[in-house]
Amino acid sequence: MKMLRAAVCAGIFLACGITFLAKEAAGDDQTKPGKGNAAAIAVAKKSPIVQSAFQFLQSQAARIQDATLRKQTLDALGDPCIRHRANLSEAQKDSIVETLISQGLVNPANASTITGGVKAGIFPPVLNDSSACPKLPQAFFSAPGSASIVGHHSYPGGLVVHESNNDVADVHLADEYRQIYGHAGAKGLPTMERENQGRFSAPEGNGVTDIFIDEDLIIGAPLWHDWAKPIVFQWNADGSEFIELNFGGFGVTDNNGLPGDSRTGGHHIITIAEEMVRGLSPAFVITQASAHSTPTSGNEYKVVNWLRAGAIIAQIDPVAAGYLSVDKQGNFRLPPLRQLGNTVNLNDAGQTNVLAEYVLHNLSDADFTYSGPAVVAVNTVLQALAPQFGANPADPNYLLNFRNPVFSYLTAERLLIIYSEKGSDGVKVEVQKLRDASLI
Repeated sequence: MKMLRAAVCAGIFLACGITFLAKEAAGDDQTKPGKGNAAAIAVAKKSPIVQSAFQFLQSQAARIQDATLRKQTLDALGDPCIRHRANLSEAQKDSIVETLISQGLVNPANASTITGGVKAGIFPPVLNDSSACPKLPQAFFSAPGSASIVGHHSYPGGLVVHESNNDVADVHLADEYRQIYGHAGAKGLPTMERENQGRFSAPEGNGVTDIFIDEDLIIGAPLWHDWAKPIVFQWNADGSEFIELNFGGFGVTDNNGLPGDSRTGGHHIITIAEEMVRGLSPAFVITQASAHSTPTSGNEYKVVNWLRAGAIIAQIDPVAAGYLSVDKQGNFRLPPLRQLGNTVNLNDAGQTNVLAEYVLHNLSDADFTYSGPAVVAVNTVLQALAPQFGANPADPNYLLNFRNPVFSYLTAERLLIIYSEKGSDGVKVEVQKLRDASLI
């Protein structure tokens, strides 16, 4: 799904006649940390929206009730040791790559534009690699939210803005489910409580409800979902980004030998691997893994394949660890979770147990429908305005010195909303604020 989004955005972008993306096609050396990482950190450090979003994520992580999940999440948002890369030799990396290919979870052709190939796509460069404590190549708060130039939140700090939006959305979606489906009225039959009609609230935890939706999963999954983007989307010296490898499938017969394509952004699977190494629960990891596709309507195989790929990178047995089960046909399936007492085997109906948290987390990641087009549209607006601010879209440093800082301080989403009301003049007023503050 995410790969398709990027392709659609790129198509729109090229249709707009914007050409400064062309040189990225050849690919930069992705076996070494990005030369533009430090510049991105410097911009993101000064952005009020980026830093306040980062603080919000940390405050949300502190609300998690489970002590282990809270500790691991706060650590992951800071300056963590990358657990799945700890003491990992080059020979071990090669073996993992070979296993992923042999099991149909990587298509080598998808790495054709990446210098360093499949290995660089699965194991992007990090600091102190192969040591007991490898480190992120850039700050968590300086990473973008998606693919270079045309992807959603594709600017320094876009990641934390994106995750903040998702976390708020997930909390509100869970509360919506509790309000609509979680109140018993007369004779124990469900009803919409009168006090919830005509207003929206966000109670702590489950509030007054008789259904269980785990607030720790709701809060925590969006915080973890894009954790590996600081590794995958590093910055080149000109302000563009590394190319992401899509894997988690071969792209042809990924549905247990039937037609299917389970390839997705590498950041998603790398994050799953990190969560598994840290021992996060099956319910949490599967919830997070459902961000790119819910395991419903025939798409369970996608989530299963992402968990399989993550387990190979993490070097664990996903069945023994409880992340997957095996059905009567020998196929990997999601494990049944939270089923107490007598149950019906949903595998016989073609579907394993589905937690509401899986679907809610998936829905919370859906703002790409606006944030992606916002980047594409405002790219065009900024190119038209750039000369008035001494910038030239044809300049090799246009992204670095103008486009990226404007987005980091103002966000594409805000600018498109303003543009929709006030046109280019409204966007110009916003950009002028940056000039007045000597930020561009």
